[in-house]
Amino acid sequence: MEERIVKQLMTSVKCTGCGQKYEMRDVKIIGNHGDLYFLQVTCSACHSRYMITAVVNDKKNADIVSDLMDEEFTKFNQAAAPNTNDVLDMYAYLKDFDGDFSGLFGYKKV
Repeated sequence: MEERIVKQLMTSVKCTGCGQKYEMRDVKIIGNHGDLYFLQVTCSACHSRYMITAVVNDKKNADIVSDLMDEEFTKFNQAAAPNTNDVLDMYAYLKDFDGDFSGLFGYKKV
């Protein structure tokens, strides 16, 4: 894929620091190996710099890469999509969550 197209695709991505969309001049392609591209982006608004690894290809249907077992994939693929109440419940939970994942999953701190 042409480097110009890869840079153009990056203009739809926003800086995680300030939310500004990248411009083509903000993107430097460090290299690629087939469809795998290594990019450096520098936000023109807040000057944050990031390294991005992206798979860019023109296939209509990309292969699914997953570490799920077949039965897990089927279970989650057939599950209902989260609804508004699910999102609100998660928001309410995370609002007061102290970040203790060990305690959340029942592990003792070492």
